[in-house]
Amino acid sequence: MIGYVTIGALDVDKSGKFYDALMGAIGNERKFADGGWIGYGRKGEDGHSVYVCPPFDGKPASAGNGSMIGFVANSKDQVQKAYEAALVNGGKDEGAPGPRPADSKDFYGAYLRDPTGNKICVFVKGPFA
Repeated sequence: MIGYVTIGALDVDKSGKFYDALMGAIGNERKFADGGWIGYGRKGEDGHSVYVCPPFDGKPASAGNGSMIGFVANSKDQVQKAYEAALVNGGKDEGAPGPRPADSKDFYGAYLRDPTGNKICVFVKGPFA
């Protein structure tokens, strides 16, 4: 349903390090960086659908209150690796990896803020034992 996502960045280089780490851990890669824009897509595939850049209007990027972007992982291990990689690369913890709600058998996610303050979730759906 979603065609693409654009994520505003205050500092594209800092945000690029964060998203390189997070995206790499869940099977995505940087496809290009040009003119202040960075594009991400699935490893081994053409195309990209996630962009990190400064806002078009020239005003500072800011995180949307109540906005969150969820990126799908393939396993609980990928969620953990993405969370750890993102924290090492400028991310801030918003909820360590685990089931949501706590007794869930079919949703496992981690929550972070990127260097600009955008809220990010990396998740996988089960069922899990």
